[in-house]
Formats: sequence, C-alpha cells, structure tokens
Amino acid sequence: MLKRILTALLSFVVIFLFFCSSPDIFAADRIFVSAESAVLMEASSSAVIYEKNAYTRMPMASTTKIMTAIVAIENNDLDQIVTVSDKAVGVEGSSIYLYPGEKLCMRDLIYALMLESANDAAAAIAIATAGSIDEFATLMNRKAKEIGLLDTHFKNPHGLDDEDHYTTAYDLARLSSYALKNECFREIVSTYKRVIPLRDNEGSRLLLNHNRLLKSYDGAIGVKTGFTKKSGRCLVSSAERDGVTLVSVTLNAPDDWNDHKNMLDFGFRIYERISLTEIGNERFELACVSGERDSFFASNRDGLSIITEKYDRKITKVVELKRFYFAPISPGEVVGRVCYYDGDVYLGSVDITAEEGVPAIKKMGFWEYILSLFK
Repeated sequence: MLKRILTALLSFVVIFLFFCSSPDIFAADRIFVSAESAVLMEASSSAVIYEKNAYTRMPMASTTKIMTAIVAIENNDLDQIVTVSDKAVGVEGSSIYLYPGEKLCMRDLIYALMLESANDAAAAIAIATAGSIDEFATLMNRKAKEIGLLDTHFKNPHGLDDEDHYTTAYDLARLSSYALKNECFREIVSTYKRVIPLRDNEGSRLLLNHNRLLKSYDGAIGVKTGFTKKSGRCLVSSAERDGVTLVSVTLNAPDDWNDHKNMLDFGFRIYERISLTEIGNERFELACVSGERDSFFASNRDGLSIITEKYDRKITKVVELKRFYFAPISPGEVVGRVCYYDGDVYLGSVDITAEEGVPAIKKMGFWEYILSLFK
C-alpha cells in the first residue's frame, strides 16, 4: 500500500515539474491582463490566440478612428485638398486646432487623426468624405457589415461617448487585421513623427504618435490608442516578426501597455511562419502529344507559406499532374497543382503552369501530303 502511495506521489511530482518547466503549456491561462476585455489575434487567419470577454460590447473611444481612417483611405484621393468646415472646428477632446476654411490635404488630416488622435480632423474627414457626420457614420457601419463585424455600431468618426457607439475586442481585432492589409493605412499608423502645415502654410504642426510601443516593442507597427472616462483606457496594437503579424486589443485596461507586451510576447512564442515552397521549387518535365516538341517544363509561379502554431509536424505533398498533355499548350497555362498536407490536414496548394508554349503539329491536307513525298 505504501509503495502505491509513494509511486502516485512521485508521478504527481514529475507531472508538476514538467508543467512548471514548459513555459508554453497553458501559458495563455497564466497571462495576467488588467483589461476588462481583451483579445490576441493572428492577423492573416483571424485565429484567436488569447481572449478575455472578447465578445462583450463595450465603448471604444478613439480606437474608432481605425474605421474612420480606412473608410477615408478607400473613398478619397488622399492628395485632394480639403477645406475645413466650420462644423469641424472646436470639436470636444484632442485636437490639432483646425481653423475654419483652412486647407489641408486628406492625407495630412488622416495623419493627424491617427497620430495625434485629433477629433477635429476626424470631423473634417467625415464631412469632406460624406457631407456630414451622420452620412459618414453610415459609411462606417456599411464597412463594418462588409468586413463581418457583428457586434459593432458607429455613431461618429472620433469615438466620443454615445450609447449606440460600441464594439467588441474581437471586432476591433478583425477590423485592424483588415485595415493593416492596406499599405497606406499601415504606413500611417507606423509613423512616429510627421510635420503638416498650419493655417495654409503660415506655420507647421508637429504630429507625434501616442503609441509608445512603436519605440519600445520590437516589430511594432501601430495601431491606435483611446480614452474617455466612460470607456477607460483602450488600445489596439500590432507587431510583426519573421512574417507573423499579431493584433492585440484591450478595452478598459488600467495597465494596457504591459497587457499588450505580455500578449504579444506569448503570441510570438507559439506562432511561426512556415514556407511550404518557394517560387520555382516545384518543376517538372511533362510529356506532350501532337506537339512540335515531345515535352515541356512547368513549375509554380507562386510560393506558399502558412502561419501556424509551433509544433512538430510531418509535411507531405501530393502532385496532381497528368501522364501526358495534348498540344497546343499556352505559356502560363495551368496544367496541375501540388497540394501540401500535415497528416490528413490540408494546408494549401500551388498551381503548376507551363513555362513555355508548345504549338500543335499542323495537320497536312491530302495534296500537301502527296507533295511532301517528293521533297
């Protein structure tokens, strides 16, 4: 009996030490996050790595401006000159102190929106884009529906408190993942400092990004801070390392900067980018019938990589090609594909395309054949 008890006790100690010495096992459960609501997402797949009340509707403060920016970018010539409306001047909260009738290009207004979180810039953008704040909110909600944000509704472009202005941490991460695919948006939110004109070039304004992770976290690329008394501290951040892009969101987070560092660190520990094939790696010589040549070469014009959790895997590939092909074959014609699997799990595929064309042999008529006999 004593031997059984000692054996069981030893087994418990071994298992306990194993879990303690394995930093990534159940690590998500050990992350301390001060936020009321939070999510960590892998951007390319929208896979949720960590969440805490991520689907609870909450106010979003100035993280609203992520949607404002992407709607403005997608609906405007960014070099167009905007004449600042009287209705955009003196908006409550953070501001770059626009003047009525002042002229700025749309691009500079978006920089002011995202770096200095300027509410007057948000109003100027909305009015210039849609004619009014309400009509711009309609565009924002239409975009939210298009992206698939099911628990988000906008009433304004700046994020000042309104009962019908809300989102979830999950939806904000989805929105940010979408927006970061836009190169212009990505460039703006990753900019730390920019100078724009003041009152039609009478002077200049210095814009500084409020996102301190840009200076303190390796690979950081934005995205947006936010705060009102009702919402508390809100933060959306993103970082990229070795081809892996993560998006982190916290809503009502007293210690948001550390929350984001902890979540991003965890995500980078467990996710990686794997190259399944590079351009031209899959190359085949294929038989051709009725052509001017008996064979031709075909290969993959595109590479393929995946973002996935780190674990031991055995990747296999299945080549889907015919035994022979009939001419004519056109250059760039898709003749098959190569599929990649992890066990029984399908990972993706690349098309195999002809590197060169193969014309068909011209068929001779009866008299052409007779004449060819005498040549």
